[in-house]
Amino acid sequence: MFIDETRVRVRAGDGGAGVASFHKERGKPRGRPEGGSGGGGGDVVAVADPEVVTLLEFRRHPHRRAGAGTHGRGDLQHGRRGTDLVLAVPVGTVVRDAAGTILADLTEPGARVQLVQGGRGGRGNAALAGPRHVAPTFAEQGEYGEEAEFTLELKLVADAAIIGFPNAGKSTLISRVSAARPKVADYPFTTLEPNLGVVEVDDRQFVLADIPGLIEGAAEGRGLGHAFLRHVERARALLLLLDPSPLQEASVARQHGVLLSELQRHDSALAARPRVVAVNKADMPEAAEAATSLEAALGRPVFLVSAITGAGLPALMHAVADLVEEAVREAPQRPGYLLHRPAPPGFTVHREGERWVVRGKAAERAVALDDLTVPEAADFAARRLSRAGVDEALRRAGALPGDEVQIGDLVFEFQEESGESAGDDAGDGA
Repeated sequence: MFIDETRVRVRAGDGGAGVASFHKERGKPRGRPEGGSGGGGGDVVAVADPEVVTLLEFRRHPHRRAGAGTHGRGDLQHGRRGTDLVLAVPVGTVVRDAAGTILADLTEPGARVQLVQGGRGGRGNAALAGPRHVAPTFAEQGEYGEEAEFTLELKLVADAAIIGFPNAGKSTLISRVSAARPKVADYPFTTLEPNLGVVEVDDRQFVLADIPGLIEGAAEGRGLGHAFLRHVERARALLLLLDPSPLQEASVARQHGVLLSELQRHDSALAARPRVVAVNKADMPEAAEAATSLEAALGRPVFLVSAITGAGLPALMHAVADLVEEAVREAPQRPGYLLHRPAPPGFTVHREGERWVVRGKAAERAVALDDLTVPEAADFAARRLSRAGVDEALRRAGALPGDEVQIGDLVFEFQEESGESAGDDAGDGA
């Protein structure tokens, strides 16, 4: 099944916890600190893979999680980093966040974007040792990995796209000029998903897309037009295939006008895209006259072809190859996109009811110790909060001594600094 849009919820791996451990030998029950640090959690990354052609796997399994880091151990044994989760997506996938902002447009094989970041591993007491705390009896907890929801949208990367009304013969044409084998029948909307085929013209090759039939109102979603039009956006050239059959309610001139109008309404750049116009079903009596009259009206060549017999197709494919070649010369690289996401602020301070709430990694890291009931650890956390600017921010926001302050799951009482120097501990930075 061809799936070209789906949502996924991903979570990065949690970081492992550090450990408080000391060297032990006879006569020295607690020697130097040698607690190892925890490993960081794995990231979640999306990578464009030319071997993947649909987003079906993410529709079936929308929840994904990266590996967690392992905890540190004694004897300076550090935890192992969690395994990154690599999401292989089709080339041409657009990644949007929950707010609809485009984070990346992966138009090249191997293009990648980090979706969420793994949690930092907690430092062991060996890494936290410094002039003030020579042998700390505490260690840091690991951080939780980030979690978020994203929308993956596939837009086919083709050199040329066939546009036409239902039953115009698009699927028959692509099956005739390439190895693609789409479903073909004599009723409307036979094609419910785009098809790709590689066309060879002498020593040239290009990728041709068969876009499901468009009708008037396609840009507003009639006939699922809005879902199909996205696959036209990347095509370098367009092939407008018109149907002279009496079964079509619109004349070829009317079809041509409607198709251009729908392209314009979906994306104004599409209507200006280089294009070739062809009238299919040359074996019908009406076809030759329709092609001639349309050519006169447009003032440009209109090809008369038969997707069934192959009549006129070599000349048509040469014309499309010429347009693609010219477009490649003018713009050899398909534009990709990767949004630079600035780092969020270190922390924010808000008043919620009778309590001050501080959110942000800088503040949460400062208090992420394994046992804050130990006075030494509490003092260590208080000085880190002060150096991170949390105390000053609370004071500017209007916090008074005795007010409750919440950071993560921790609730404590705000107090003015004692005036004691914060010190220069080498390992206690947040």
